[in-house]
Amino acid sequence: MHIKRQDGACVLPRESALAQGVRLALGALSVSAALGMLASGAQAQEQEQAGEPAQKKMQRVEITGSAIKRLESETALPVQVITRADIEKAGVTTAAELMARVSANVGGLTDGASINVGGDQRGFNSANLRGVGTSSTLVLLNGRRMANFASPGDDAGVDLNNIPAAALQRVEVLLDGASALYGTDAIGGVINFITRKDYQGVELNAYGSGTQEGGAGKRTASITAGTGDLAVDGYNIFAVLDLQKTDRLNTSQRKFIPNLHVPERLGHLLSSYTSPANIRLSRDQRDYLQEKGFLLNGQPITNRLINLSIPGCSGPANVYLPAGTGGVDACTYNYMGDTELYPKTDKQNLLTRGVLKLNNDHQLYAEVALSRSRSYYVGSTARPDGEIDASMVPQLNAVGLTGTLALRIRLNEAGMRTSELTSESQRYVVGATGTVGGWDYDVGLNHSVNVVRDKDTHGYLLADQLQKGITDGTINPFGPSGAAGKALLESIQVNDEVRHARGVMDALDFKVSRALMPMGGGDMALAVGGEVRRERTDFRPSALLMSNNITNDEAPEGGVTTSDSRNVQAVYGELLLPFTKQWQAQLSGRYDHYQQVGGALSPKVGLTYLPSKQVLMRASAGKGFRAPSMSDLHRPTVYSSTATLPDPVLCATVDNNYADCAQNWDTRRYSNDKLKPERSRQFSAGMVLEPSQHWTFSFDYWNIKRTDLISEIGDDIILGKLAKYGDLVHRNADNEIDYIELRKENRGAQKAAGLDITADLHGVKTAWGRFGGHLSGTYVLDSKIQTSPGDDFISNLNAFVTDGVVQRWRHTITLDWDNGAYSASLSNTYSSGYADQNSAINTDDGSVVKPNRVKAYTLWDMSAAYAVSKQFKLRAGIQNLFNTSPPYSNQAYFFLSGYDPSYSDPRGRRFYASANYSFK
Repeated sequence: MHIKRQDGACVLPRESALAQGVRLALGALSVSAALGMLASGAQAQEQEQAGEPAQKKMQRVEITGSAIKRLESETALPVQVITRADIEKAGVTTAAELMARVSANVGGLTDGASINVGGDQRGFNSANLRGVGTSSTLVLLNGRRMANFASPGDDAGVDLNNIPAAALQRVEVLLDGASALYGTDAIGGVINFITRKDYQGVELNAYGSGTQEGGAGKRTASITAGTGDLAVDGYNIFAVLDLQKTDRLNTSQRKFIPNLHVPERLGHLLSSYTSPANIRLSRDQRDYLQEKGFLLNGQPITNRLINLSIPGCSGPANVYLPAGTGGVDACTYNYMGDTELYPKTDKQNLLTRGVLKLNNDHQLYAEVALSRSRSYYVGSTARPDGEIDASMVPQLNAVGLTGTLALRIRLNEAGMRTSELTSESQRYVVGATGTVGGWDYDVGLNHSVNVVRDKDTHGYLLADQLQKGITDGTINPFGPSGAAGKALLESIQVNDEVRHARGVMDALDFKVSRALMPMGGGDMALAVGGEVRRERTDFRPSALLMSNNITNDEAPEGGVTTSDSRNVQAVYGELLLPFTKQWQAQLSGRYDHYQQVGGALSPKVGLTYLPSKQVLMRASAGKGFRAPSMSDLHRPTVYSSTATLPDPVLCATVDNNYADCAQNWDTRRYSNDKLKPERSRQFSAGMVLEPSQHWTFSFDYWNIKRTDLISEIGDDIILGKLAKYGDLVHRNADNEIDYIELRKENRGAQKAAGLDITADLHGVKTAWGRFGGHLSGTYVLDSKIQTSPGDDFISNLNAFVTDGVVQRWRHTITLDWDNGAYSASLSNTYSSGYADQNSAINTDDGSVVKPNRVKAYTLWDMSAAYAVSKQFKLRAGIQNLFNTSPPYSNQAYFFLSGYDPSYSDPRGRRFYASANYSFK
């Protein structure tokens, strides 16, 4: 896949500035450069020789980033365009996979990163331009909004699963803060998915892929059909149906998982809930057994956590790991030996659009988009706490131990915990467009709905009956249960839709534009528009969930059905001022008002200077604000826990021995209905160069600062600064941590800056065919967050901090070749290495994880196509050509350990083939 600038621009970085990533990119592009120098004749002659039609007169179109229609070549904002051909060559079938190849997209939500048990916003795939947050990246479909993913959580945005990939004609990525035109959630940029329009004929597509090691296979099929020539018949109707299925991927299917050596490197991140069950002794019980000379594995016990089966813990995931969480006297559960890396999914998308031409000046249109994405999550088996009387354990009863034993159980007999997450989207748009009195107008009514259903389907058990069965011995926590125990486990399985969320957005918008008067460089043009929008969210936990009777799926505090809504109004204007042929200005501003939150004006100014036909210089500056999301304001309280962190108060009493004063502390995460909007200011400056007919370069510097940042104080920062944040740590009567309060507040600031760099070697004809090369990269200069006013800024640039990293350099590069009916493409995606999290604590011996630097991650893909005829085309390809595994990471934020699932791909080498047949 290659990404083109809307103005045709791309820029090569200097080697000294971008080091290894650029050297890799330049090395690949040099092949195309050499071929480009072999080209002869003008570009027009090449097109004629290749039998290409002569270029038609360019029509006025509206480009993302402006509400004024103009010729495409006139745009000055940094807009990257991904064409349908680019998508096909890359072999991607979803919008999420496509966005993973955009270098400016950092830290978006993915299927891999959402793997956990009972996690927040599972199934949500999102974009995150500049790494400033999903909530600050606006996703549009044909220039209009969609309802956000309805499930409450930290991120507010459109689920990319609801974008009908097979219907896409192109994607325009505006890498410039655009609050002045699009609204408060466009601080990081805008991604406009544009579907086919006015299609005629029938097109059939089939795609299949498989992985070398098995798992994560994919099958897709789509049909596109349209009828009616708008110019001749006065109407056009078309529809696209896209169906996809992806298989699950388990850790047992990947060789790189054992090679990560997670038990040896990160044993303290594993689980102490095992099968057979670990026993958590009280201090008195441990002391008693030591006095009696009780032995395990031939040695006296030293810890409170013991397992009577050591060292023969029943594998494969239950292991004897003295340096692990279980310690020397107990077993450890290595969930990386038995968990899911990639979920099974089913996705269906239908988009249909109709246009009716009333006359030469007016058209009516309607658009319907329906989608359903279903993800099937499979986690480890249930891990309940349990209690039994010591007399029920023969080995302990024999030495006279009395009292109640606390158990940490892994219930393999209950089966894996499985969930079904369904995200359904409906979007209906009706409108009219045309020209009246020289004004171009577009008015539309948009009704958009997203529904998320989270269902526990197996492996989750009724807690009260499970505890009773353990206590009375019906269920055996140390080995196979009898027939009665197995029957009980089967009878108390939960199959319940535990969470139901629904989000609705209704909007009426309009915009008009026209030329006003001639100026030195063309016509002055004006656009004005407005929008009224109503947003509503409903969250309904099930009665069973709220009874707090589901093992490992706890009820939220005060969890009741919530229903919240608000009204939003906005007006905006844009003025295009072409002073001369060389100088042009774009002035715009938007006023948004959010019910309960308030309003603000977001102005912006852009300037373009064209000193010659080969050079374009541009700059822009603006302000913006982001209103808190409905989830920020009204989200139900979430119970969770920290990574393993030390409590300074407790540590002071045990000589700072992390083995005794560090653990996973409980947290309670609260929303805040008193939040204010975030404020932002951003500016950019860049240059476009076209030194020859074959080369185009561009680079753009961008800089973003947000204040009144809506965030929680990190739990690690709270415990590290108790003098300032100690009131957020709630303690019991013994001064032990009960829970840590994490509350949304307007805190601190965020800064981000960098360079977008692109280069484009236009297709050139040689004796061996036509060649092209394309590079798109982002070099980040600054990325840091201030947690609270007065605190130091903490940088996550090339360093994993709290929940993620922003890599210094990311790029996508593509080399293309075609010769008659044959074509081929070779592409590379690259992310630079970075300093790892390096903060995980081993609570067994109090040590901190060995420091690590995550290696750079680079993937190569290739594909080839053959046009059997004008109607029939075949393509085959290999993704991850060299079977590159995700680099090792110490990160302790995600459920998956040993690597960072937010940007790396565990699927390995994949082979795919597709066929396309069209009837026109």
